[in-house]
Amino acid sequence: MASSIRVRATTNGDITEVQTLIQHPMDTGLVKDSKGELIPAHFIQQLKFECNGKDVFVADWGTAVSKDPYVKFSFKGAKKGDELKISWTDNKGASDTTTAKIS
Repeated sequence: MASSIRVRATTNGDITEVQTLIQHPMDTGLVKDSKGELIPAHFIQQLKFECNGKDVFVADWGTAVSKDPYVKFSFKGAKKGDELKISWTDNKGASDTTTAKIS
């Protein structure tokens, strides 16, 4: 199965820019389906980015994040060829992880 995470990480000098798109429904639990029944909450609770084993970005999310979230940030201390690990876990116990080389 393909990962739900797409990532691009590029470095320029000592700044590494990371852009990530995650496929996830991010249901709030407040929306009804076509039958009028509430769609259960289903959302990412924690998103983590690690570079060479060190956390560089950790987010604890709730229901206020939109479907298929896009995350962009930058950090210092990485170089080309370093490995970036991205992982998430959701409120139903599902998770996904992927890695990318910084270019």
